[in-house]
Amino acid sequence: MKKLLKNDRGFTLVEMMIVLLIISVLILISIPNVTKHSANIDEKSCQAFVKMVEGQVAAYKIEHKTIPTLVELETGGYLPGENTICPNGESVTIDPATGKVTSG
Repeated sequence: MKKLLKNDRGFTLVEMMIVLLIISVLILISIPNVTKHSANIDEKSCQAFVKMVEGQVAAYKIEHKTIPTLVELETGGYLPGENTICPNGESVTIDPATGKVTSG
């Protein structure tokens, strides 16, 4: 029985260092991909927010026969609160002549 325990070995320091090196390289490769996708998610959510505001502008035009401002949409209950900023930090504007909603 003691002979079996003598042959059991643990990991050496060099083996542990190699494993840590491999894990570190994998982490360094994955971090830029995560940040790139985060920016893409913010851009897509801003596009979705603009589409939602466009829908609210259309609903306001149907009810009131005029193109609204952001303040009118907020006070009329078409937009919740005073949130006229996209998730990526860009502000949303409404063209008073055409009712087109843009961000930037």
